[in-house]
Amino acid sequence: MVRLPLTSAEVERGQRLGALLRRARGERSMLETALDASVSPETLRKIESGRVATPAFSTIAAIADVLGLSLDAVWAEISRTENGVGPARPGQNARERLAS
Repeated sequence: MVRLPLTSAEVERGQRLGALLRRARGERSMLETALDASVSPETLRKIESGRVATPAFSTIAAIADVLGLSLDAVWAEISRTENGVGPARPGQNARERLAS
């Protein structure tokens, strides 16, 4: 199976995710955070630096849990765009989202 190259939107979302996790981690060490989340420190470093733009859901869920972040908050932060259009609310389609 061939993996398609990431879109610029996916790369930007990965960079926002990394920045969010770095801010949430604060003064806590990367090693401590990674071990508490049961991920390798190298994996966390790659996510925080944006080198892994589309990490596995379970990885993000584990890191978010350790940092006290809700997955809703993570998604809201990383899916915002430069034009201010964010993620759809439950039951909202793309046209409704753009109109709001």
